[in-house]
Amino acid sequence: MVETTAWSAADTFALGTPDAGDIPVHFIGSNGPQPPAPFNALQQAWLAAQSFSGVAKRSVLLPDAEGKVSAVAFGIGNGQQGEPSGPSELLAGLLGAGLPAGTYRIASELAQPDLAALAWALGSYSFSRYRSKAPNGKRAKLRLAADGAERIINTAEAVWLGRDLINTPASDMAPADLEAVARVLAERHGAEISVVVGDDLLAKNFPLIHAVGRASPRPPRLIDMSWGPIGAPKITLVGKGISFDTGGLDIKPASAMLLMKKDMGGAATALTLAHMIMGQRLNCRLRVIIPTAENSVGGDAFRPGDVLASRLGLSVEIGNTDAEGRLVLADALALADADEPDSVFVFATLTGAARSALGPDLPAFFTNDTALAQSLPPLAASIGDPLWTMPLWEGYQRNLDSDIADMNNVWESPFAGAITAALFLKRFVSKARRFAHFDLYGWRPAARPLGPKGGEPQTARAVMEHLRRELTS
Repeated sequence: MVETTAWSAADTFALGTPDAGDIPVHFIGSNGPQPPAPFNALQQAWLAAQSFSGVAKRSVLLPDAEGKVSAVAFGIGNGQQGEPSGPSELLAGLLGAGLPAGTYRIASELAQPDLAALAWALGSYSFSRYRSKAPNGKRAKLRLAADGAERIINTAEAVWLGRDLINTPASDMAPADLEAVARVLAERHGAEISVVVGDDLLAKNFPLIHAVGRASPRPPRLIDMSWGPIGAPKITLVGKGISFDTGGLDIKPASAMLLMKKDMGGAATALTLAHMIMGQRLNCRLRVIIPTAENSVGGDAFRPGDVLASRLGLSVEIGNTDAEGRLVLADALALADADEPDSVFVFATLTGAARSALGPDLPAFFTNDTALAQSLPPLAASIGDPLWTMPLWEGYQRNLDSDIADMNNVWESPFAGAITAALFLKRFVSKARRFAHFDLYGWRPAARPLGPKGGEPQTARAVMEHLRRELTS
């Protein structure tokens, strides 16, 4: 099985009631501390000497008479300067990674203390599997009360898992490795799991998944996991699991291939969200479907101009072999839709067009549910997991026309690529009440308060927060 970060609450949190030795952290806005002032005269003089004004993201360690850290002043600006969005509690991620080892407690009255605690954990993440010298394990720990700790810990653990999966090179993240992780999650939460591998995909009518992965010596597969009581609302997650994407015979240039280990970011996001849903025991019938393959160059690779059958029966002309993600998702969505779920959520690192439109921080979000389209973006922004609604514009259905098949997998024009891809996926979903597709980047290109440069299961926390509210209301 693929190795993942051994994340433990003991590494990041000190659970239980405050201890006299805990170091207080004071969140200070640009207007200064609210009365009563949390600092004594000596500390105030020290802050003045440091020209501390509460500007966002700046922290000052306050010494005691012996030179030890007695408190921390942490600037939060105007209170709405979280990155990439949201309240300043999200900036607490800088503390988890930046403070000296020790146990700290948040001494300020915050509107969202749980969000600050989660940010602390997310900002503490590091990926060191391939380092010859492992970290010493000593971290800044945050005091966390038992009330509410379970959800915070589970969310942090799930995000850390998703990051590990994306950060792991393709040499250690084949379709079989994704299956192994899914099996561990299934065992942990008591879920059912089945997997269809290699040529059995043809026998079980998953021809598109087989076609995309057949040129690789590492067999493609379809992972199908179910959890929760029958009769509860049906929530189905589908994640694109392309373990590495060369582009196939329409091969990518070297510069575009460097980050293709992250092309299974949709699968990582689906597993992250599944870990949250099961760990926090949401009232739903969860299904997780992951089509996973390696899009390789070889004598058996599918070709531009080929016409391939799909599970749904629709034929697909291949206009470009580098648009393989939508192919494996098509078979997976046909399987998901046959169960008539209440909601289908699709996660995929699908198009460069979405990145050109919205950049790396803002995943594109498509849905046929108007209420969800309006409510999810502000909710997502409020917890620092932003996304942006894009239209399923029916006028672009013609972009998928083919002269010889039911559809093409691409449009020759450079315009509206993300919308066209979303419309392609939607053709394989007709019975589900709600369809939502997230075209994400799956990568943080530079260090930010909520984590270092590297893999990120974008939108997982946002969808979890929506489902938590929806299923408990």
